[in-house]
Amino acid sequence: MKFSELNLDENVLQAIEAMNFSECTPIQEHTIPVILEGRDLIGVAQTGTGKTAAYLLPILNQLNKGIYPEDAINCIIMSPTRELAQQIDQQMEGFSYFMPASSVAVYGGNDGIRFEQEKRGLTLGADVVIATPGRLISHLSLGYVDLSKVSFFILDEADRMLDMGFYDDIMQIVKFLPKERQTIMFSATMPTKIQQMAQAILRDPVEVKLAVSKPADKIIQTAYICYENQKLGIIQSLFRDQAPERVIVFASSKLKVKEVTQAFMRMKLNVGEMHSDLEQSQRDQIMREFKSGRIHILVATDIVSRGIDIDDIRLVINYDVPHDCEDYVHRIGRTARANHDGCAITFVNEKDQTPFKSIENFLGKSIYKIPVPDELGEAPVYNPKVASKGKRRYAPKGKRTGRKGTGK
Repeated sequence: MKFSELNLDENVLQAIEAMNFSECTPIQEHTIPVILEGRDLIGVAQTGTGKTAAYLLPILNQLNKGIYPEDAINCIIMSPTRELAQQIDQQMEGFSYFMPASSVAVYGGNDGIRFEQEKRGLTLGADVVIATPGRLISHLSLGYVDLSKVSFFILDEADRMLDMGFYDDIMQIVKFLPKERQTIMFSATMPTKIQQMAQAILRDPVEVKLAVSKPADKIIQTAYICYENQKLGIIQSLFRDQAPERVIVFASSKLKVKEVTQAFMRMKLNVGEMHSDLEQSQRDQIMREFKSGRIHILVATDIVSRGIDIDDIRLVINYDVPHDCEDYVHRIGRTARANHDGCAITFVNEKDQTPFKSIENFLGKSIYKIPVPDELGEAPVYNPKVASKGKRRYAPKGKRTGRKGTGK
């Protein structure tokens, strides 16, 4: 479907054309009409499907009508990370070029000058506020932010916000919002806690689910079936003959990231770590050093698997099997981008065999298992228990379902 077939104002269509967009992605095609109708919405789709435009375009379309109060905050967009907030802000700047909508990005890790700039935008009433939860609460706690006229409340990558411990912050922000508003939630997954939050803050939402796409064919996917205590030995064997370069290693928790990073340092590997315990300035510094090549290996939680643009990752290693198929796709999708080749290796210990088999079932193929080096001793046999069918279901592409919420 073309954007011109949607019920969008001329100014919005002009901005879309200026940015060289013409065809809607599936998530845009199925969610923009719902948002234009004023309905609450849950959109379930992975990163890279065009979700940002799916909510920015209809919101800007509504703001362009001139029926919302001037000098007031009309829309709040919540983002789990500073990096994603910056990306949303950049798209906002492009899409709003031909209309008078104002915006301010509010996120941590900045100096006092930036904080004052944010304060000015919030107090003057920017139409759209793009914010990370902690930073917005910092401003709210000082008493000068009025959210009583907000008409649109958007949660982007809601599952990541909950993974990072922002549930209570989100619910606290909701208390400042009017009950009569349109709430839009986008998430790559729908765990129980996301469903609970949706029931608490959305009203009779329409649900749009897109099937998770498979990883790019050019990613070479392999695995080691190993014991936990063999993983570091495999790392040593991998990098014995060829020095690592542009490698991301994903671990299951912040504690595991720290442990693996320390172990890599003892191996004299050039490594940095990335997780939510770090200050924003530290995360920015690590990312700059990794992008510039001063750090060769980045050990990270799933905070890096979404919303970070690094095009020439050579190798992704899943030190632990991801929790679900979506996380696997997001993680290995960091490699083989922008016409580069890439490899993905997953370490599978005994307890992770069944979850890994579920990933293979989702992919519709068996991933090649590399033999564990002989010097590391005998490895476990790959014998996963049969995963129960129907444990994870994906709605047909573009399926819309009405779902009753508990109200606001």
